[in-house]
Parts: sequence; structure tokens; C-alpha cells
Amino acid sequence: MSEIDLESVLGQLQVAISQSDTFVRAVLSGRRRNMQPEHERIDIRPVQLKDGLALQISYSDGRQMTSKNFPLAELPFMDLALSGYANILVENEGETLSLRISKKGSPLFTRSKNTLLRNLDHDRSKKRLLDASDPFLREVGIADAKGSIKPSKMDKYKQVEEFLRLLVPTLNEAISAGHLHHPTDQHPLRIVDLGCGHAYLTFAVHQYLKAEGIPAKVVGIDIRPASRDRNNAIAQSLGIDSTITFLAEEISATSVEEADIAIALHACDTATDDAIAWAVNRDVPLTLFAPCCHHDIQVQMKVSPEPWSLITRHGIMRERLGDLITDSLRIQLMKLHGYRVEAIEFIGGEHTPRNLMIRAVKVGTEAEIEEVERYQSMISLWGVTPVLAAKLNH
Repeated sequence: MSEIDLESVLGQLQVAISQSDTFVRAVLSGRRRNMQPEHERIDIRPVQLKDGLALQISYSDGRQMTSKNFPLAELPFMDLALSGYANILVENEGETLSLRISKKGSPLFTRSKNTLLRNLDHDRSKKRLLDASDPFLREVGIADAKGSIKPSKMDKYKQVEEFLRLLVPTLNEAISAGHLHHPTDQHPLRIVDLGCGHAYLTFAVHQYLKAEGIPAKVVGIDIRPASRDRNNAIAQSLGIDSTITFLAEEISATSVEEADIAIALHACDTATDDAIAWAVNRDVPLTLFAPCCHHDIQVQMKVSPEPWSLITRHGIMRERLGDLITDSLRIQLMKLHGYRVEAIEFIGGEHTPRNLMIRAVKVGTEAEIEEVERYQSMISLWGVTPVLAAKLNH
């Protein structure tokens, strides 16, 4: 990753989008310091209309998305790019261009290869990353004997797919930035799934990376011996037990001491804190955690500072606020330990109410005193002590 002139980088991104034969999509997200873009996220992709090829811009405010089509020559890319976004991704067939603007305003730019193919359908459905006929889906109970996804497991299938959809580009960006080593057969990526349960995600990550030609060794950790035995038997039956294995251990006391990537999908309540603590205490370079139920902070919220009782007097709103406070404190603690962290929606709420992901990359920056003070002010204001704080090495 190199630092170069911002105007020059934006010009390269604009040229890439103008490649009408190869442009796949662009995404603008994140907020630059001291700037506030109008929309939380913008997606741009080519669509084939009756009148010819156009570029569709989808604007998201975090709750709903609206779309508008533009002729190729009228796309207001520069206006959008300069409106305050910290991250701009442009994907063409064969090449991905990624721009991240640092807190100091420096443009960090990378180019990497990909194997993407674009889709010009105006109302397209997402391309499936997991082949429904993959034997592992049948073995873990998501697909039936005919290779069709069971209706009762469709939501779980979509959750896992969306997790993968975020994992792979994040992984590639971390490799390009030098935060992760380039995987080889001699030096594969080490991935740990903390609280793997039935191992839907564990097997999916292994099989997808294998299909993408990314060498990896995967370990699934769950406290239940029955899950370990079942999952290891599945791995053996699929002939992949040399690169995926399962252990029956508590997350906080696992014998696994190293990983390049730590993941967790809906580890319940403080099990998410165990997963985060395990990763942070071992300086794991890349983490993706999708929290589940949150009870610890909610129980501690005895008295709400005014005027917050307007929210907390209502049970369902108190619960949701407790969720937000819990994950905000988790994110802040990771930042204070040298991670660049973001909270993102990883699957629509129609599939699960637990739709937030905490995605973090270890960059090693020292915590600013203002960030420490913000954390202390937050726990003081609410009179809470996050479980995660006591689990982290200081």
C-alpha cells in the first residue's frame, strides 16, 4: 500500500469506473475525519436498460436504500468521492482498486487481482458463493439429499453466505495492506472459529477458500464434546480432515494460541467477549465477529442518566440500547488495543435481528488519549463495567 496524491487516485478510480466493458461495481463507505457525507454508503453498478447501458447508484442511510440510474457520461463520481467517504472500492473484471483515507487525510491505495464477472441484470439476485450441491451442506444439515437448501435452513444459509461475502474482500485488503501474510501451501492462513457450534460457518469458510485457491487451515472450537466429535467425523467423511479440525474447549482456555483470522457467528452473550479477548490478547491480525444476545450490560443498567430514561423506560428500547452500548464498548476497547474497527450490517434484518458485525484489523496504532477518555466517560455515565475489559491483557 502506498501514499500518493488523492486527486491522482480519484482520477484512477474514475477511469476504472468508466471502463464500460469491465466495470463490476464501486462502493463508497466510512466517514473521513471532520466530514459527514449525506449517505452512510453508496453502491454503484452497471445495469442494462432498454435504452442501453447505465450506472445505477444506490444510496443507503443504514435503514433503507434508494436507487437512481445515470447515463455513463453523467455519473457524479467526483462529487460523491469528495463528499467525505473514507473508503472507496472499485472492482473491474480482473482487478480491484481500493482507496482508504487515513485519519490524517493520507490516501492509501492498492491494486489487486480478482476473478469477478459482472452482472448487468437490472433486478438481479446475488450470485451464490456456496454451491448448494456441496456435500458439506448436506452433511451439516443445511441441504437435503438432493442438494437443495432446506426451507428451515435458508436463513442460516444466507447468514453464512453474507459472512463470506464480507470475509473475502476484507482478507484480500488485509493482505494487500501487509496486515496479513500472502498465503501459500507452505504457509497457509490459520483461521479459528470461536464457538463454532454446528460448524456451518467453519465448513463454509474452509470450502469457499479452498474453491478460491486460498490455502488455509481451519480450527473450530466449541465447548461441547458432541459437537467436536460430530464435526470431526464430517470432516473425515469429506476427506478434508487434514486442513480442518475441531476441538472441545472453552474459548477462554483453548489450547490454540495463534491465528491469522478469528471469526465468530452469533456466539451467545459474553462468549462474544471471550472470542474478542482471545483474539486481541494474541494480536490476531484480522477478526470478524457477529455478536448474538446481549445481557451483561443490560443487567448493569440500573439507573439511566437523564434524559435517557425516555428510552430505557420502554423494555424493548432499553434492550436495544443495551445492545448498542455493549457493542460500542467492545469496539472502543479493541481500538484502544491497536485495532482499526468498524461496525457494519452483514445481513438484512429480515433474516435475523442479530445483524451487526464487528470487523477489525490490527494496525498497532497507539490509542489517543481522547479515545481513552471517551471510553472512561461512557462507562462512568452509565455505571457499567464491560466483561471484556477484565478479559483483556493490559
